[in-house]
Amino acid sequence: MANNKSAKKRILISERNRLINKSYKSTVKTLTKKTIENCEKYKKEPNQDNKNLLQTSLNNTYSLIDKAVKKNVLHKNNGATKKSKINKLVKCTLVAEK
Repeated sequence: MANNKSAKKRILISERNRLINKSYKSTVKTLTKKTIENCEKYKKEPNQDNKNLLQTSLNNTYSLIDKAVKKNVLHKNNGATKKSKINKLVKCTLVAEK
């Protein structure tokens, strides 16, 4: 256990940051899953509403990944990899239906 004031403060700050980082990572996973679900929905029923829903969820996912990278929650290469995988899936879905 920490003995001086600055060490105690660092413990509190690191715990706070850990929870914030956990929140970002969890939300990125959730939005990724929702984007994949919307891809499946669009594959089953390719209409304009599902396409808009897919584009919106993709934009939200991209936005959050970029914010996580900006705040150093994710490494920039990790963020780029996540975005690339999602984009590849969405692109295949949209191209296959044409």
